[in-house]
Amino acid sequence: MADIAEDGRTWLLSGPTSSYALHLTDADDLLHLHWGPRITLADAEALAADPLPGYWPFESPLDGREEYPVEGGPRFVRPALSVRTGERRGTEWRFVSHETEDEELRLRFDDDGLAIILHYRMRGDVVERRVTVRNGGHARVELLRADAATWTLPDREGWRLSQLHGRWAAESRLTTAPLGPGEKVIGSRRGHTGHQHLPWVALDTDATEERGEVYGCALGWSGSWRIAVAHLPDARVQITGGAGHDDSGLLLLEPGESYITPLFAGLWSDTGFGGASRAWHAYQRAYVVPDAGRDRPVLFNSWEATGFDISEEQQLALARRAAGIGVELFVVDDGWFGARTGDRAGLGDWTPSPGRFPHGLKPLADQVHGLGMQFGIWVEPEMVNPDSDLYRAHPDWVQYQPGRRRTELRNQLVLNLAREDVQEYVWEQLHALLAGAPVDYVKWDFNRCFTDAGWPGEPYPQRLWVDHVRALYALLDRLRAAHPGVAFESCSGGGGRIDLGVMARTDQVWTSDNTDPLDRLSIQHGFSQIHPARVMAAWVTDSPNTQLNGRVSSLRFRFVSAMAGVLGVGGDLTEWTGEELAEARRWVELYKEIRPVVQRGELYRLRPPTGGLSAVQYVLGDEAVVLACLQAQRYGEPVPALRLRGLDPSAAYACRETGQVHRGAVLLHHGLRTGLTGDLDAAVVRLRRI
Repeated sequence: MADIAEDGRTWLLSGPTSSYALHLTDADDLLHLHWGPRITLADAEALAADPLPGYWPFESPLDGREEYPVEGGPRFVRPALSVRTGERRGTEWRFVSHETEDEELRLRFDDDGLAIILHYRMRGDVVERRVTVRNGGHARVELLRADAATWTLPDREGWRLSQLHGRWAAESRLTTAPLGPGEKVIGSRRGHTGHQHLPWVALDTDATEERGEVYGCALGWSGSWRIAVAHLPDARVQITGGAGHDDSGLLLLEPGESYITPLFAGLWSDTGFGGASRAWHAYQRAYVVPDAGRDRPVLFNSWEATGFDISEEQQLALARRAAGIGVELFVVDDGWFGARTGDRAGLGDWTPSPGRFPHGLKPLADQVHGLGMQFGIWVEPEMVNPDSDLYRAHPDWVQYQPGRRRTELRNQLVLNLAREDVQEYVWEQLHALLAGAPVDYVKWDFNRCFTDAGWPGEPYPQRLWVDHVRALYALLDRLRAAHPGVAFESCSGGGGRIDLGVMARTDQVWTSDNTDPLDRLSIQHGFSQIHPARVMAAWVTDSPNTQLNGRVSSLRFRFVSAMAGVLGVGGDLTEWTGEELAEARRWVELYKEIRPVVQRGELYRLRPPTGGLSAVQYVLGDEAVVLACLQAQRYGEPVPALRLRGLDPSAAYACRETGQVHRGAVLLHHGLRTGLTGDLDAAVVRLRRI
């Protein structure tokens, strides 16, 4: 709940360790006052009393100080809001009122019938922001740009920008660099979140893993997006972000229509990057991820074992092997539906292949349940193959530009989910599928980007970029309501759709198509900067890794690498030896023991995966788990000791692997040195308070 000054023009939101304050001047300029350590309302009022800087040639005193800069007036920074009506372009708002409801602060403004509402909510130390724009008095309003928030950082020298970048099979890699003058813009113009950047940035000046101030911002939007980090001429920094990659237009608002931006969340921490990560993780487990208190099961996925060449008998053979090693969820991947024998046909026809599953999916699902496992399937509902019954019946249902070739990537086209008839078709297909067989889990994929994003006959075709995502969210919400026992995974050729928006509607995400355990260490290190282990799917697949790089690795190394998140298995179990299956069962049993600590515990990154030894630690209550991976042993050097974190320094902890007893501020070395003996080796160490 916000604290409000007596004059009703200064507002303060506070969490356990931080505060956020803003102030409205007599001229109705909304100014940012403070974001950082906790302050009092009196402190905020004192900040509000400071005058704005005086005139300086070619500069505006508002720039870098406004809470939500709009287009128009004496402003030269990037506007968060840009609108066009029949009469004019730009905004000149006046304050109307403020209100608090459901722990949310709302500031209402008006510009000649255009209503603008700024929303604020404090969740722990995370500030949630979004904006509502409503056409209350114009024949039409064109939203050229409507960002969710602008974040203003305090005056500092030497800002550094951290971000997560990559590509397919190399997602979520962390990079940090000095922030120079000008703007740094990241985003996606691909129609989905994208493999190239996760919608998160963090800024610091001298923070380490466990010390120093870190400011972070994360956008919750699963379509095209943009975050701009501006280092202004007076050395101030502002971060602006929202849906859409450019300013060519989001939506047309008819009279009475509204647009609500995505969520843009911000976090301040004075406990370094590790503390910021733990705060982000706690926030998502508490307020974003559905059923986050329920641990995710160990799954088996058939894709890397079988590809498209599947049958009921073959899947059942894999299911028996999977049950034998302790798997809890068996997932049939691509190839179970329509005429799907490769990637050229079948997408859009979501009924079981009569040749492969002559009696539908129910017999296989029943047998999987009989083996003590849940049953899951793969779908890609937003796509269609030209060689499909759906496309032959409705070629106009795809995105395309009239008079242009319909670009096929992976031999498929994108359905125009912004159309209501397409939405209803997808709903009917998936609802019937989930109602007709005992399905417990759906892996929802999205394997190509928008290219020919046209909508012939639609007066404002560019709205499909926003409305596609809104329709996706509505479908997921509707399916979850109708089938509350079904869990969903977000996938987009790996990590191409990972953000707070899709995470609010799914139970876990597919982190990357790259299942190589060594590559995964860096991918998972970056992912953990913002998202918790509870949603991070990770598989153990075959060695050599024929899907990507041919690297040979031990089963031990593959399992320990994948146990850092939601454990899955994707190898061809029918080809594993009896010794491998027995070892796999032991690893699965161990994971089930440590799973509550990994999926719900606090994460400490003890050593990054930059070569040599890397390690992560999880702490939950009186228990701690360390997963250590030795990438390479150099010059005969011994394995370095690890100083554990997050433990009570006055308490004693027993190590399960060695029997040794350690104090809370422990240097862990003996268990590692006896467990790590060569290149690409790994160890699990468990401790319990005694």
